[in-house]
Amino acid sequence: MESPPSHRLSPPALFAFAIFYGGMVCIAGVLGNKQVAPWPIDQIGYPVLGRPLAVEAGIFAFLLLVVASSAVAELYGRTVANRLVRIGFVPLIVSMLLTFVVLAVPASPEMQPQRLAAFELMMGATPRIWLGGIVAYGVSQTLNVTIFAWLKGREGAGMLWLRAGLASVLSQIVDTLLFVTIAFYGEFPVGPLLAGQMLAKVVLSAVLVPPLIYAFVWLGRRLDR
Repeated sequence: MESPPSHRLSPPALFAFAIFYGGMVCIAGVLGNKQVAPWPIDQIGYPVLGRPLAVEAGIFAFLLLVVASSAVAELYGRTVANRLVRIGFVPLIVSMLLTFVVLAVPASPEMQPQRLAAFELMMGATPRIWLGGIVAYGVSQTLNVTIFAWLKGREGAGMLWLRAGLASVLSQIVDTLLFVTIAFYGEFPVGPLLAGQMLAKVVLSAVLVPPLIYAFVWLGRRLDR
């Protein structure tokens, strides 16, 4: 039996990053149920907002999505990275549909009431929140790849940390603006929430993305050897 043409085989790193990317897309929404204020971010909000900053824990998964898509853009180009972002809609939407199904199916009478209540509270969400998550994901991740690739075209292959960090900061600002506006506008004043979330995500992007992008690109090149 003949082997498939070599040009149709996926590079090992791209295959690994795609699996990782799909997992982060699904877990981000679950982690987002917890609000965190890690030091020193819990102190940054005081001068601006008069209170500590809190950010949903899903930001850590989303930052890994940003790093993964940027690494793919660095290694394989903008077209492949955008394709990865589009494919990410599949696990995102399927996981949402499965959540609807599981919430609709009657729970076992043997299940502890407090456990059931906690599950329904954590996994339940309004249609506006689901819609906000889908729109914010698609726009922000595409914007991240676009900015990263554009900066590479202008600056060349150097300054990887700056390209990744800047693309992450800008895309996370847009992500927050879209999600909070779509999910919560009209429910309560969203101004303080927007300001706090944007500030926290900018700080986390600036701190975490630059070292992570080097690790991902290094890993990708090593896997493809």
